[in-house]
Amino acid sequence: MVSRSILHLDLDTFFVSCERLLDSRLNNKPILIGGVTDRGVVASCSYEARQFGIHSAMPMKLARELCPEAIVIKGNSATYSAKSNEVTEIIRGEVPLFEKTSIDEFYVDMSGMDRFFGNYKMASELRSKIIDNTGLPISFGLSQNKTVSKIATGEAKPNNQIKIDYGLEKHFLAPLSVKKIPMIGDKTYIALCNLGIKHIHTIQETPIELMEKAFGKNGITMWKKANGIDPSPVIPYSERKSISTERTFDRDTIDVVKLKAIMLAMAENLAFQLRRGQKLTACVTVKIRYSDFNTYTLQSKIPYTSADHVLIPKVLELFNRAYDKRLLVRLIGVKFSHLVNGTYQINLFEDSLEMISLYQAMDKIRDKHGDRTVIRAAGIEAKTISRFNPFNGDAPPLLPNRRS
Repeated sequence: MVSRSILHLDLDTFFVSCERLLDSRLNNKPILIGGVTDRGVVASCSYEARQFGIHSAMPMKLARELCPEAIVIKGNSATYSAKSNEVTEIIRGEVPLFEKTSIDEFYVDMSGMDRFFGNYKMASELRSKIIDNTGLPISFGLSQNKTVSKIATGEAKPNNQIKIDYGLEKHFLAPLSVKKIPMIGDKTYIALCNLGIKHIHTIQETPIELMEKAFGKNGITMWKKANGIDPSPVIPYSERKSISTERTFDRDTIDVVKLKAIMLAMAENLAFQLRRGQKLTACVTVKIRYSDFNTYTLQSKIPYTSADHVLIPKVLELFNRAYDKRLLVRLIGVKFSHLVNGTYQINLFEDSLEMISLYQAMDKIRDKHGDRTVIRAAGIEAKTISRFNPFNGDAPPLLPNRRS
């Protein structure tokens, strides 16, 4: 039986690295990427900023207090998407099977390739090619499974690489903090500490029955991961199945005219992203979060389309049904899902040649000069549209903005 060999690749401080490629003056300085207002959060930060105790998902206001000299950048998801796609295409051209788990993280199944190349040598060459072609720092861990490789990558950072030889997984994991195990969050860590378990070797020495008694099925999974056991496969990379956007307001609002204008602009922009990515959607979802943080969503199935004049009315219809006029709104969002490859099909009974020509002309201008260059007057209230995906984690548009 061929032993498994799983490579984990992670682009170091990816958003920050992309910004530094654009402006070398940012090198070696504390950088914060994320919402620029006090209500924003840190999406990414440089290692220089982390020395002040700053981490991702921290409120921007607190991060600024911890490091007043930090440079705050709103970020550009189109830029990050373009760079991520560059790395993806390099990996696609070099390996037979890989999984893209986020915009900056990949797994590669290299099982059985040792007989031809030598997996560590091939992984090193792949890493060098990514660095040489994109200018982005990247680290990797190589072992017999996903868990050990991911933890190894974390130990290799920044911009380095580690191989854990077969049979040495437990020895490598033993001295590390239990927080290094990917599934262990803050609450589980506190619970483990309360039991006197702070390092992985303690879990290794604990009978699996006791872990199950204390944590149920999660206890069994924790024990297996601590012992370097993880049979989960590398899932072949496939295209995303949804695209979405959201807007969090600096001040909660009840201005329905403004809300509808932004919803319209979101729908219009996402429809353009669909057409540019040659995708069609069959499900529209609207999301509203009120000032009390209660969140409501409504969705509707529709015939496959990427047309503004179909999607915008549906989005506004769902918004009108979901909106409670008595409450202040904190956040709104739109999501198109059930995506398939395809181009917009003309409806012989409803569409005119003039309408189709108009779409093509507007999209051509947007492709050349930016996706907000041509917009409907009703959506002009939305000066900016975030493209972070609130439904499936952070995600960029289907294709990067081609504006230079």
